[in-house]
Amino acid sequence: MGTIWSPDLEGKSGPKYQRVADTIRTAVDDGVLQCGTKLPPVRELAYQLRITPGTVARAYTLLTDEGLLQAEVGRGTFVAEKQSRVLDDVWSRELHLQEARDPHHVSLFSPRMVDVGQVSALRQAMEQVSRGDPLLFLNYPTRDAYLPVRQAVVHWLEGQALGPLGEADVVLTHGGQNGILTVLQTVLRDPQPVILVEDLSYAGFRRAAELLRAKVLGVAMDEQGIVPDSLELAIRKSGAQVLCTSPEVHNPTGLFTPLKRRQEIVEVARRHGVQIVEDDCYRMGEAKAPSYRALAPDMTWHVFSISKNLTPALRVGFALAPTGRSQDLRRAAEYSYFGLAQPLAEVTRILLSDPRTKELAREVRREMAKYVRVAVNALGGFELVWNDEVPFLWLKLPAGWRSAAFTRAAEAKGVQIRSADEFALRDGRAPNAVRICVNGHVSLKRFEEAMQRLRTLLDNPPEQISV
Repeated sequence: MGTIWSPDLEGKSGPKYQRVADTIRTAVDDGVLQCGTKLPPVRELAYQLRITPGTVARAYTLLTDEGLLQAEVGRGTFVAEKQSRVLDDVWSRELHLQEARDPHHVSLFSPRMVDVGQVSALRQAMEQVSRGDPLLFLNYPTRDAYLPVRQAVVHWLEGQALGPLGEADVVLTHGGQNGILTVLQTVLRDPQPVILVEDLSYAGFRRAAELLRAKVLGVAMDEQGIVPDSLELAIRKSGAQVLCTSPEVHNPTGLFTPLKRRQEIVEVARRHGVQIVEDDCYRMGEAKAPSYRALAPDMTWHVFSISKNLTPALRVGFALAPTGRSQDLRRAAEYSYFGLAQPLAEVTRILLSDPRTKELAREVRREMAKYVRVAVNALGGFELVWNDEVPFLWLKLPAGWRSAAFTRAAEAKGVQIRSADEFALRDGRAPNAVRICVNGHVSLKRFEEAMQRLRTLLDNPPEQISV
């Protein structure tokens, strides 16, 4: 069956062969080009588009290698039958939950994502990049070259309460931590600036501050997050320039800051001209309240990554500048590291542009939630903060245990967890608690066994309290 399909490349960016390939993919996905449809001959399509036959041939080869098209000698090029395509509706899992060399040892230090098809998706994206324009592998990064990637990021964030957002507001970073550091480099001034964080907070805030020779002070928090009165007092005493916070999923406690409290915090920060750095890297599901960037788009720097949604292996993050500050943020990134490697940026674009990737992220959440529920079933009799869309749990220890002693005892049983001490400021006081992360690289059975070991320890505190 032939076709009278005529593609339109207007409004598309990237190398011409890639634009042709993307247009064909869209036509297949939308049903305009159905299985078995014959595409125009190379020279005919090249004439229609006013490009070289070699460019069209390259696009056809790319899609044939992917399995979207099928070339038949003497007959032409056709849209492949669905069952013959390499790219199916759901990417296949490649990580088969294998036991470690030491099956007794389970690391719960940091979240490890279960593979629901990300490995396969990344392999295919990297293959596609490997066949890309040679200049992708030879040129320095440029702002124009990253335009399609930034557009893909904006598309990925559609529907989220992040305030006004265009591609110019997005800066690509080497993961969330690099995003925080880049933002602080943009914002901080004076010989020894002051940064405020929650009394218990992500250690990366402090590490970034140390690199910039900034002083870090803690702000009191309750079950809803930062206490506004304490924030006001801390700003007055210190002259702080920046507040670093994680309102949607607080790391390490998993607490959530509701809208009313966020509005109160914004009022305090605005009154004193304090910038807000919003770390959103641990949120896996939909936000439950508008972000600080939505509430205060002129003074909020939003940082997130795909580490907890898809994979931490790429080390790709994104920083969103406040209104009118995108040029400042971009300059800090360019002066610091020029930009992401172009092949890595292109892999990111392919991944975030594919409509199936959001379903991958949803499936990651569903699978990780199974681990969270296993942990809750084992440890739910204790004081536990958890959410099945957060890849860690916060456990307040019962009488008889101190966090340092408990983590040592757990490690002796083959389970590595983090003490609350690791999230407290050097001169601060840590609660008697531990953070337990989900490890999706081990089977549910092994994970449950690890939870049972922790349960046994909790039920049997030492006779003498040790520190």
